[in-house]
Amino acid sequence: MKNGKIIVIAAPSGCGKSTIIKALFDEENASELDLRFSISATTREPRPGEKEGVNYYFMTEEAFRDAIVEGGFLEYEEVYPGRFYGTLRNEVDRIIGEGHNVLLDIDVNGALGVKKIYGERALTIFVRPPSVDELRRRLEARGTETPDVIDQRIDRAEYELSRSPMFDRVVVNDELDEAVRQTRNLVDGFVSL
Repeated sequence: MKNGKIIVIAAPSGCGKSTIIKALFDEENASELDLRFSISATTREPRPGEKEGVNYYFMTEEAFRDAIVEGGFLEYEEVYPGRFYGTLRNEVDRIIGEGHNVLLDIDVNGALGVKKIYGERALTIFVRPPSVDELRRRLEARGTETPDVIDQRIDRAEYELSRSPMFDRVVVNDELDEAVRQTRNLVDGFVSL
């Protein structure tokens, strides 16, 4: 059996990354890509209806920290003090070892770290807005964040955009259907190799 491949999609907040990923999984012929979504680990408590190994792998902070020391994560982040999220290396290795392709939705630095670990077995795709001004407009149109939070997201986006040349491919999400098509073509070409 042939090992699967790893597709990593990263983008600044508000660039449509989650919508593009959802479209990849919703397409009628998505089974051709044989994509699986990697389940992340977290130290937060399960929300009502969430299931272990389905929504997340729920870990204690101590177990999470031990896994960090043991090299068990491809990437992780402490979002708030004591609240960690991360991608377990054994989860990704299990999926690709079963011959499936795995899709990771992680931050820019995590994406570049995965590429460093897996090399040519991983494809990194950066989704960018047509401009920073357009990104600000999209974030404001959501109506879910304060102006201060939007400013923080724009500052973070500018940093992330500076890292985009380090990715294998860049998709500009100016028109969503076209961005989905381009991303689908990149993934299809990569998993077909």
